[in-house]
Amino acid sequence: MSRYLRPQMPGAAVFFTVTLADRRSDLLVREIVALREAVRRTRAERPFGIDAWVVLPDHMHCVWRLPPGDADYPRRWSVIKARFSRMMPPVPQRPSHAARREHGIWQRRYWEHHIRDPEDWAVHVRYCWMNPIKHGLVATPEEWPYSSWHRDGAGAGRFDAP
Repeated sequence: MSRYLRPQMPGAAVFFTVTLADRRSDLLVREIVALREAVRRTRAERPFGIDAWVVLPDHMHCVWRLPPGDADYPRRWSVIKARFSRMMPPVPQRPSHAARREHGIWQRRYWEHHIRDPEDWAVHVRYCWMNPIKHGLVATPEEWPYSSWHRDGAGAGRFDAP
């Protein structure tokens, strides 16, 4: 079995892509209330900042800012995914899911990228906001309801790194 070595950079800004196991599903937008609740409860226990977030039907992208002295984003994702999964009705499981006590909703892994500098941050925040356009879901970022663009991008016209 592979062992993934993730960078340990407390206080880092990190870009993530997290995907459902069924790439044809619309579960994330259909159950957006449950996803938001899973994130809200996790942030209450293990705080992190949200620089950008977009939820598409079968995957999501986000940029988090971890607190100073804290690099444990894998635990946060584990808790968010588990909480969301417990709120969903059971789905058919492969034997490998049952053996690992997984619900079978999520892909096991996710992609992460530690942000290097303000320009890298701006590229990844913009990627979040533009992704619904890339997938042909809308023509402009403001048309997609499941995006932090409505919190930060509306009318700003710029991408400021912290």
